[in-house]
Amino acid sequence: MKDVNSPIISLKDIYTAYEGAEFPVISGLSLEIGHGEFVIVGGPNGAGKTTLLESVNGMLPLTHGTAHVCGMDVSRNGDAVRKKTGYVIQSFAFDPFTPFTVENVVMMGRYGILGCFKKPGEEDYRATEESIKLLGLEDISEKPIGTLSGGQQQKVLIAQNLAKKPDLLLLDEPFSNLDLCTREFVSDILKDISSKGCTVLMVSHAFDALPDKDVRIVVMDRGCINFDEFCHATEVKDIVRKMSAVA
Repeated sequence: MKDVNSPIISLKDIYTAYEGAEFPVISGLSLEIGHGEFVIVGGPNGAGKTTLLESVNGMLPLTHGTAHVCGMDVSRNGDAVRKKTGYVIQSFAFDPFTPFTVENVVMMGRYGILGCFKKPGEEDYRATEESIKLLGLEDISEKPIGTLSGGQQQKVLIAQNLAKKPDLLLLDEPFSNLDLCTREFVSDILKDISSKGCTVLMVSHAFDALPDKDVRIVVMDRGCINFDEFCHATEVKDIVRKMSAVA
């Protein structure tokens, strides 16, 4: 049972660096995020936003400091953390001849929970079907993922991660391939899952279709946080521009 009184993300004085890099990308960063929060991370290119998500998810090892996510030490329990976490990456590319259908790809979100060599059960098929329906993908569920547009593929990856029923959803530029109408559609879905207790941590440069609610905005620059406050979604764009200019 998760302890909703403890932060779902607790980063203390973390430093992270890519292999072979002379300097760390993130330097002395501390951050706590509670259950059910909707957090938007903004800032200029190269600020360390994607690195922050990779550090939270245990994909990039810390060189200093501690990171606890979902009540676990990420450095020691990375696999267990990722079972409770969804992560929609920014850069993806599917070969046009990729044989997997939309349904196959969404089902892959369940495999990390199932473990090796276990066949999907009724719960897995139900979660897959629910995610496909939630993202409006029913009409293309049998199509190969490689034949879809970039926007459709992005919706499939979001559905894949929602099929995990995560406690924490990490999104890196989830609106980048979506038109405004679809952005608003996806934004409403994220608002709904956040209201039900799933924490959303989203890196974005697009602020024109954010959920109509109070959110937390974290602005980064050069591997550090220079702004961290709650505000209404309509204020996010101006805050990010102002704080990025100051930096």
